Amino acid sequence: MSIKDRFQSVLADLPPAYFAMVMATGIVSIASHMLGFRIVAEPLLLLNILFYVLLWIFTLLRLLFFPRNIFHDLKDHLRGVGFFTMVAGTCVLGSQCVILFQGYLWGTILLIIGTALWAILIYAVFTGLIIRSDKPSLEEGISGVWLVAVVATQSVSVLINRVAPYFPPDRELLSFASFCLFLLGGLLYILIISLIFYRLLFFPLKPEKVTPPYWVNMGAVAISTLAGATLLISGKELPFLTHLRPFIMGMTILFWSVATWWIPLLILLYGWRHLRGKVRFSYDPQYWSMVFPLGMYTTCTLQLAGAANLDFLMPIPRYFIFAALLAWLLTFVGLLKKIFQFFHDP
Repeated sequence: MSIKDRFQSVLADLPPAYFAMVMATGIVSIASHMLGFRIVAEPLLLLNILFYVLLWIFTLLRLLFFPRNIFHDLKDHLRGVGFFTMVAGTCVLGSQCVILFQGYLWGTILLIIGTALWAILIYAVFTGLIIRSDKPSLEEGISGVWLVAVVATQSVSVLINRVAPYFPPDRELLSFASFCLFLLGGLLYILIISLIFYRLLFFPLKPEKVTPPYWVNMGAVAISTLAGATLLISGKELPFLTHLRPFIMGMTILFWSVATWWIPLLILLYGWRHLRGKVRFSYDPQYWSMVFPLGMYTTCTLQLAGAANLDFLMPIPRYFIFAALLAWLLTFVGLLKKIFQFFHDP
C-alpha cells in the first residue's frame, strides 16, 4: 500500500478524540511552568501549537473528503463524545498562552473558538446520541471518554477566568459565566460517573477493556478542582463571588478529594490490565487521555494549595509532575515510533 493510500486510510479513521494530545501536552507544559521548569514548559508550548495546527488540518481534510465518517462518529456512543477533546484542547492551549507569556489576545481568540465549539458540540453530540434508534447496551456504550464532556465544559470555565482581567468592564459578567459552567460541569460529572461506576461494578470487565480513557474519571474532577480554584482567586476581587466563596471552597475540595480517591483504584485496575491480562503497551491515541489527568492533577493541586492557603499540599505536585512528564514522554516516543513505521513499512 502506498503512503498516499495509507494516509487516506488514517484520515478516514482519525479518532475524534485525538485532540487529547493537545490537552495532555498543554497541561503538562502549564504544570512544568508553575513549578519552575521553564526549560520544559516553553518547548512543549511550541510543540503543542504544532500539534493543534496539524490536527485541525487533518480534521478539515477529513470533513472535506470523508464527511460521512464524521457524521457517523457524531452518532457513535464511544467516538462521538471524543469530539469534546477539540473544545478542551483549544481552551487548554489558550490557558497555556496566557500563563506562559501573558498572551491574552491569543487566549481570547482561542476562548471564542472553544466556546463556539462547546456550544455546537454539547447539543450536536447529545442530540445525535439521543435520537439514534439502534443504541448499544450500557456495557458497550459507555467508558471514561464520556467524561471529556465535563473536561470541555470546565476548560471553558477556566479559560474565561484566565482572560477576564483583559476585559475589566466585563469581568464580573465573565466570572459569572465561568461560575455557571463550573456548576454545569459538576452536574455532568455526577450524571456520567454514576453510569460509568455502575458499568464497572455490575457488568463483566475484561482486562483489555480497562482502556486509558478511564483515567478521565480522575481527570474530569481534577479540572473541576482547577475551575473552582480559579474562581476562588477571582472571588477575592468580585463581590458576588465573595458571597459564594464558602460554597465554591467546599465544592472544590470535594472535587479534589474525589480525584485523589480515584488514583489508587486506577493504578490497581491498570496493574490488573497489564499483569493479569498481559496487555502490552503499544501506541494508541487513547494514551493521551491518560497523560492529561496526571498533568491536570498536578496543576489543580498547585492551584488549590495557593487559592485556599493549603501549603501542606505542595509536596504532592512537586513529585507528581515527574509521573506526568514520564507518561507524556513515553506516549510521545510511541507516537514517533508510529510515524516512523508509517513512512518505512512496506
